[in-house]
Amino acid sequence: MELALEAPVDASTTIAERVRRLREEVVELARSANRNPAEITIVAVSKLQSRDAVFEAYAAGLRAFGENHVQEAIPKLDGLPVDAQRHFIGHIQTNKARTMAGVFDLVQSVDRLEAGLALAKAARTLGKPVRVLLQLNVTTADRFGVPPEQAPALASRLRDEGLDVAGTMAMGPFTDDPRLVRDAFRRAADAHNGIGGSILSLGMSADWRIAIECGSTMIRIGTAIFGPRPKKGGTPA
Repeated sequence: MELALEAPVDASTTIAERVRRLREEVVELARSANRNPAEITIVAVSKLQSRDAVFEAYAAGLRAFGENHVQEAIPKLDGLPVDAQRHFIGHIQTNKARTMAGVFDLVQSVDRLEAGLALAKAARTLGKPVRVLLQLNVTTADRFGVPPEQAPALASRLRDEGLDVAGTMAMGPFTDDPRLVRDAFRRAADAHNGIGGSILSLGMSADWRIAIECGSTMIRIGTAIFGPRPKKGGTPA
């Protein structure tokens, strides 16, 4: 079956309605791929969205929230109940590693040794375990990420430093060709098998359907939940 890429978001629907439809489709696609829908986590990516929108998504049943910027995340995610998971999914600035370690439950985007070492140092300083994913580069369009062939050695080094390397994350290529997306996600899945960990974070609003087909256990969804992203004016970077 050839899966289509991103479908348009119906602006007249509520966040709760979008979450319900997304969950229904995840269940349907997982079962069609002979997978257990319960093993797939939806991360609501709230970049530039309002705090109220985040709490609406929580009320609709979502429990994992992803942010790209530390300073935007801190006030927005403050006050979420204790069962909510906070994920960092942006590019890591090493001078913010200690803050990340204190705020986030999972840092998805360790793309180089320097970033991992900074988080490991922060974990030791805070006396707090830090859970991370290695970000793989499986497309030439992505500026960041570990080449798949180098990822097992990096994972081993960071585990030796005390980090909990829970799996891998990757971005799909910016293309309307599902074949290219599928090829990239399969490369990521193959690399994941050599790294270990339970989490394979693949797929965003435009390509999550293909990601599930390729074995993703975590999809990062923004516009399909919240609608079009607001313009940046005045939002902290």
